[in-house]
Amino acid sequence: QVQLVESGGGLVQAGGSLRLSCAASGGTFGSYTMGWFRQAPGRVREFVAAIAWIGNTYYANSVKERFTISRDNTKNTVYLQMNSLKPEDTAVYYCAADSSTTLSRMVLADRHHYEYWGQGTQVTVSS
Repeated sequence: QVQLVESGGGLVQAGGSLRLSCAASGGTFGSYTMGWFRQAPGRVREFVAAIAWIGNTYYANSVKERFTISRDNTKNTVYLQMNSLKPEDTAVYYCAADSSTTLSRMVLADRHHYEYWGQGTQVTVSS
């Protein structure tokens, strides 16, 4: 069983930056693909970014060039650096883990594919 704990959310003005962290425990972190998803009120949880077990990265078009996903396998932690934040980035951000070895972007962007989820961290961007 893998436990995921997100941190780093908060309130920021438009144009600002935040870095989210997700600490994992209970599994072999280096073998998991890690994803970030977000959910705004009244909306479906949507894909933000993923980093595969071998380091490939994938991004939603809406965050490409602004967000960067990375991982530190020595700390069992995945990060999401968010720059040039916009009010429409406001949401609860969730970390997720996938034990499969797929490298398919289509599969990794599907929230139903992930086995483990954190509790989420709120990000609010004011205009």
